[in-house]
Parts: sequence; structure tokens; C-alpha cells
Amino acid sequence: MKYYFIQVEFFLKNYFLDKKSELLITLISFFLAQNISAQFKDSSLINSAIAAKPASTTKDSSKLFSDLLSPVANKNLGLFMNADAKYFTDNFLKKNQAYYTNMKVWGKPYFDLYDRILTSYGIPVQLKYLSVIESSLSSTEISWAGAVGPWQIMSSTAQEHGLQTGYRDDRFDYIKSTNAACKILKELYNTFGDWLLVIAAYNAGSSSVNKAISKAHSKNFWDLQYYLPEETRNHVKKFIATNYFFEGNNNINAVGNSADSNAANDAYLKLAANSTTINLYGKYNSVVIANTLMIDINTFNQLNPDFDKVISRGDIYPLRIPADKVQLFQSKKMDMLKQSVELLLNSSNTSTAAGK
Repeated sequence: MKYYFIQVEFFLKNYFLDKKSELLITLISFFLAQNISAQFKDSSLINSAIAAKPASTTKDSSKLFSDLLSPVANKNLGLFMNADAKYFTDNFLKKNQAYYTNMKVWGKPYFDLYDRILTSYGIPVQLKYLSVIESSLSSTEISWAGAVGPWQIMSSTAQEHGLQTGYRDDRFDYIKSTNAACKILKELYNTFGDWLLVIAAYNAGSSSVNKAISKAHSKNFWDLQYYLPEETRNHVKKFIATNYFFEGNNNINAVGNSADSNAANDAYLKLAANSTTINLYGKYNSVVIANTLMIDINTFNQLNPDFDKVISRGDIYPLRIPADKVQLFQSKKMDMLKQSVELLLNSSNTSTAAGK
């Protein structure tokens, strides 16, 4: 049965991608859903999960993506996503929009299956999108590191959670691997209590996340992200973008679709695409840099969210500036540092005097 589904999945993905075939895809997907449901009912793993006392929903599941909401959202763009995720999401969805649009149709049986299993474990159903970024819902996916299946589970982790590996590998099985993934996700949530950190740990391992927490002195993903490997922080942002696509209105402008909003978004994307990243360390100030480089401070903050906060902690910040400003930045680097330090000292003296 597993190989039958794989063949049909491949057929759907590669031969029915135009809108005219959407009805036929829907009918085939319905047929698949019926077969999956039948397998679902016969599975002892699922029956035992459903027959047991329903698990209580994780306490903050209703606020799963509260971290993505920003009280200082960019009103001009009409976006209400964390600023640090917005630029990544813009580009990620541009590259994947057509593929994800088709996945909404052919992937429905898999999403329905995931919804039922995730719910039985008390896990927010949005976590199904983790399988999208891990494997594009493919049961045959094998990574360079040896992770296998739709949830990309490593052999040792699979065995720890009751799966067989080797000649008969349960990681290829949608139902068995999803059950194992749910167990892993619950364990990680019990450790970190934050779903974005769970996704980070699913990618990099708990030890990497714990080290980042220790260095940042915070359990907020946006505070500690630069202590994580680049692959891991991008993995979390891919999840955010994917969730935003499937749960929103298919694009990043789901909250504001006016012509002005789209024009502003295009202008921002053009600027961001022509920017260069410079790793910066020292007591720099965003206003000083923006003024020196003749960049609007709002534009600077869009390109470099939380700049002052990260720099003030003594951390390295991946500063993004327009490519045509790099030479000016390098020539004025020491002057900007001097002005920033003087501004900091003046602020400290003013605060001290006011406190007397």
C-alpha cells in the first residue's frame, strides 16, 4: 500500500499541475483520502491513540504563533509578522508559491492524516507544516545525514521511539513516522515550552538550543537565533513562511493587500535583494549609522530588526546595508563607532544627572 501511495503522489505532482486539472486532482485526492482513512482505522497505533483518554491540548497551543506578532509592525506594508521573519518569508514564498499552491490540492490527504494524529497527541495541527519543510511530504526522502521519511527522523531517534529501521524501515510509513514525530515534538515541548524552540531543536538537537539559551540568557527565539546555526534559524523561518502561506491567503500580504502596500513591499524587496551583509561588533548605534549612510531610519530598521538590542549585548550582528553603501560604510566605520560611543556616554551622563 505504501508504494502505491508513493506512485500516485509522484503522478499527481508531475502530471497534474495546471488549473484545468484541478477537479480531477481533487477527485483523486478524495479517493486517496478514503484509502488512507481505511488504513488509519485499521492501524493499531492510531486505534490505541484514539481509544485512550483524549490528550489535553498543550496549554499555549492557542498562542502557537504569538511570537510572530509584533506590536510595532510595519504599518506601511500592512504586515503583522515579526520583522526578522518578513524578509526571509518574502523571498521563500516567491520561490515556492507555485509548488505550495499545488500542494494544497494533492497534499490534502496527508494533511488530514496529520491533523488527526497530531490532535490525538494534543499537539497543535499547525505542526504538520514541519513535514512540508522537512520532506515536502515525501515518504521516500532521505537526507545527506541519513534522516528518512516525511518527518526526516534519524535512525537512533527512530529506534528510541519504537520504530524499526534497516531493511524494514518504519520511517517510510506515514502513520508510524507521524506517531514517532509527535512523541519527539511533545518531549521537546516539555523541555523548552516554546514551539519555535521545538522546531529549532528538531533540526539542530536539544544541546544546540540549550547552548543558545545560555549564551543569550533568553528562551525567546528572536533573542537567541544568532547563537544557532544558520541552517537552524532559517529552518524556523521556513516553517513560519510555510504556515503563513497555508493558513493565510497564499501570500505575504494576507493582512494588507492595498496597491500602496504592494508597491511599498516591492520597493522593500528590491532594496533587500540589493543589500550586502557585514558582520558588525562594537558599541554602534542605529541612528548614527543610518544618518552617516543617508538611509532612512525606518528602512534601516526593516533591514536590521533589533539592531540596537543585539549590539548592546555585545553580540555580533549581521548588518544589512544597500550594496552601494558598503564603500562609504567601510570608510566611515571608525567615525561611526566614535560617534556611537559618544552618544552612549552622553546618554549615560544625562541619566546620571537626572537621577541626582
